[in-house]
Amino acid sequence: MDEITVPPLVELPATSNLNDVLATRVAQDPAGTVIERVVDGRWEALSAGAFDAEVVAVAKGLVALGVEPGDPVGIMSRTRYEWTLLDFAVWAAGAVPVPVYETSSAEQVEWIVTDAGVRLLVAETSELAELVEKARPAAPTLGEVLSIEDGAVDRLVAAGADVDDAEIARRRALAGLDDVATIIYTSGTTGRPKGAQLTHGNFASLAANAVVAVPEVFSAGGRTLLFLPLAHVFARFIEVLAISGGTVLGHWDNLKTVTEGLGAFRPTYILAVPRVFEKVYNSAEQKAAAGGKLKIFHWATATAIAWSRAQDTGGPSFWLNVQHAVAGRLVYGKLLAALGGQARYAVSGGGPLGERLGHFFRGIGLTVLEGYGLTESTAPTSVNRPGANRIGSVGLQLPGCSARLAADGEIQLKGIQVFRGYHNNAEATAESFDDGWFRTGDLGTIDDDGFLAITGRKKEIIVTAGGKNVAPAMLEDRIRAHALVSQCVVVGDNRPFIGALITLDAEGLPGWLKMHGKPEMTPAQAKDDADVLAALDSAVTRANEAVSKAESIRKFSVLPGDLTVENGYLTPKQSVRRHVFVADFATEIDELYRDTRSKD
Repeated sequence: MDEITVPPLVELPATSNLNDVLATRVAQDPAGTVIERVVDGRWEALSAGAFDAEVVAVAKGLVALGVEPGDPVGIMSRTRYEWTLLDFAVWAAGAVPVPVYETSSAEQVEWIVTDAGVRLLVAETSELAELVEKARPAAPTLGEVLSIEDGAVDRLVAAGADVDDAEIARRRALAGLDDVATIIYTSGTTGRPKGAQLTHGNFASLAANAVVAVPEVFSAGGRTLLFLPLAHVFARFIEVLAISGGTVLGHWDNLKTVTEGLGAFRPTYILAVPRVFEKVYNSAEQKAAAGGKLKIFHWATATAIAWSRAQDTGGPSFWLNVQHAVAGRLVYGKLLAALGGQARYAVSGGGPLGERLGHFFRGIGLTVLEGYGLTESTAPTSVNRPGANRIGSVGLQLPGCSARLAADGEIQLKGIQVFRGYHNNAEATAESFDDGWFRTGDLGTIDDDGFLAITGRKKEIIVTAGGKNVAPAMLEDRIRAHALVSQCVVVGDNRPFIGALITLDAEGLPGWLKMHGKPEMTPAQAKDDADVLAALDSAVTRANEAVSKAESIRKFSVLPGDLTVENGYLTPKQSVRRHVFVADFATEIDELYRDTRSKD
């Protein structure tokens, strides 16, 4: 199959917008909880009516400070309650929220503020506000810059005290489905970030259809904790989806302590990227080792995977069911309790999870529903469903969405999810479409049942000196799943064979060393340790089992440091800036091929 279209199940009036999503939630149950937030160390419920009142109060402040309908308003903060409050307040003021990652450099902030023409910006801290101020000389449209931690919300509420309710009601009705709701700047793995203009219809229509298509997860009665960056389209869509579907939304601002948040909030579904699931598994393995229960954990892991695989091949045997039940009491229950104890589903995006982890989590009782999408498709265009989950795929198209494969295997999209175009960049917009279909740059397949699978990235295909085309993602993802590995970059363009550069996970390393009875050491010291190298070699060998000999990694080396957002090698969504990496590590890459006689 090379093309599939799923008709929409819900069609919204052309005059509706994202303000109507909140209005509908309020009308349905004004006293019902829409958000829970941490107040004095405890989770406190906020009703739909109370949240709406706060939104209106903040929107009045934006009006009082001169924000006009259609004006871009910047939000630069970690994921927290105020992010969602400001988002809906900006929409209530008829304006356009423009997210800015709190990890952005001064140059990136200046580019976004000036390119979007940001009128007012709310930062999380005074330090971030000062960073924004550096862009002021190049940003003639920029007005006030406020700080959340310095009372921005109170300042806005006070400023808007005299603004009439009727003005907010008028502004809430101005936008239609085709009007721009937000400008989200792509992470920019190559070149300057482009501002994707996403419409009210992109968010509202896609959310409404997703709720109907996956009611087991997204309908009323559910709970989810946002801990991924709201500056990214994935978390932003779930924010709207939660309001649309009737689920309760929470926020957590620190990914390193997210298990604490999950345990306290007790979500029914979890939104995460593959790296989070990898760390959950690796952490559990290390805790088992520290408690002298590593053999039990590995047995339970194998049982979970076998039990899950059996679901797709006629069902598990009686003996496997017995083993699975025992493992559940010994291991699985504790893992699920660490995630809050109520989650039965998780939605994973931003990269492939890997078949092994997919089966492991389904086997312990947490079904991970992999999905696929981009900023330009408002996050998901496809997702697996509880009743139609094909591990290893990214699922079926959501209602209202279409996908097709070009002659070279590139995935192209059309439908209610596809953005309007890039802000101030007609040339890039034109280049991104092929006869009305958005070019994703990703390669994939669509099976006879309509399940989409991702096989690689068109621009990242490596062509060896022997002419072999290699998609690095599969190898990188499998190696990165190892507890020792933080990042893996596969190389080999115009080289005689495929190689890899690996960085060690500073968080996972201590547990691994202890588990193997080794002394403490830093990543820089561990990169030359014989046992560490042997473990990495085994990880590479296992990864190579998924590809042909010509595509396999023949040589690797370990870098002394890591790739991070701060040093410029990762985007905020943890994608490697490959062109920057290859340029900066040219010497290390050359070293892999210094003596190739034995590899030819």
